[in-house]
Formats: sequence, structure tokens, C-alpha cells
Amino acid sequence: MIVVHHLNNSRSQRIVWLLEELGAPYRLERYRRDAKTNLAPPELRAVHPLGKAPVIEDGARVLAESGAIVEYLVERHGGGRLAPPRGTDEHVRYLHWMHFAEGTLMLHLLARLYLTRVGEPAKALQARVEGMIGAELDLVEAELARSAYLAGSEFSAADIQMAFPLEFSTFAGLVVQRHSRLRDYLSRLQARPAYRRAVEKGGAYAFDPVSAGEAATFPNPR
Repeated sequence: MIVVHHLNNSRSQRIVWLLEELGAPYRLERYRRDAKTNLAPPELRAVHPLGKAPVIEDGARVLAESGAIVEYLVERHGGGRLAPPRGTDEHVRYLHWMHFAEGTLMLHLLARLYLTRVGEPAKALQARVEGMIGAELDLVEAELARSAYLAGSEFSAADIQMAFPLEFSTFAGLVVQRHSRLRDYLSRLQARPAYRRAVEKGGAYAFDPVSAGEAATFPNPR
């Protein structure tokens, strides 16, 4: 059985969601952030040297890095689901958004988060980073004018991968009036039965407007 080492308010939430979409059996090992530092507990280092989430165990395999985990689970347990056929235009779009999530958008969101903590000396650089994020969200908005989902007309794992940085952007107030398709798209993702089951099993999730509750303060996403 797959074991998901799940940290509250982290990227591991989308791994739980993916497994619910796939209907694959799994078990959660839960970890809580430190109430003062908001960092992952040291117990996670016993699972993986970096001590971050998500991490999964699948038999003898231990795998970290959420994008790699998503691709691994879709390939090994997906049975052809949640990824467009290779060689199609949809698969090219799928690859783009799978890597855009962490390689571009999340990178800049984290830079912004740290810059906001620096204060006044970082204001100019923060404004530049926010401009980059705005352009990236505009790109998502434009893509959603082409189709209902980011890789085409069908829901895929690329949508799961992209949901976290889009939720983070929304929580930070960076999704604005001109991003109406993006807001509708995110609402549709969050209404999926598998998403709702994942939140129920994973616990209060700051980026989900339904379940935020106790997690309503801005978290460090790692």
C-alpha cells in the first residue's frame, strides 16, 4: 500500500487528492507544522533527509518532490487515466503545465512570500516579482479560454499539479478581477468529489475556502 507522509497546508494535499481521483489504496502518516515557526516537524527527516512534504513510500521506494510523485503515481497506478496520450497536442500542454507549476509560478510565489518578510528594503523587488506573477496568472487565464482544463477538454493530473500554486495565489490576493476564468476553474476543481474527500481525510487546509477554519493564517507552503 502507498504511504503518504502528509504535512498540513503543504503540497502533500494534492498527492492525497490525486490518489482519491485514481481510487488507489493508500495510508496517511500525518505531521503537523510547529505552531511558532510553521515549519515541518523534525520527524519528517527520518523519512527523507530534507524533512519536507510530500514524501511517499510505495513498497521499497521512497519518493519526494511533488511533481515527480504525481508523474510516478499516474504512470504506475493510473491505468491510462489523468494523462493525455503521448504524441498528442494535449500531452504537450500537459507537460508544460506539469512543470510550470513548480518551475515558474510557485518559484515566484515563494520569492514574493520571503520578500514580504524583508519589509521596505525589498519593496521594489517585490513589485517586480508580483508583476511576473501577474503575467503568469494572465497566461493561465488565456489558456482557460482555449479549453475547460489546462491540457484540453479533459481533467488531468496537470490540473492537480497546478491547483496548489493557483490556490496559493488566490489566498495571497494575487488573483484579481481580470482572472474570472481562473477563479471559476479553481472553484470547479475544489468542488470535485475526490478533492472534497482529500480535504476531509487530510484535515483543515488553508487554501480551501470551505475547510480553512483553523488554518486561516498564511502558511509557509513547505
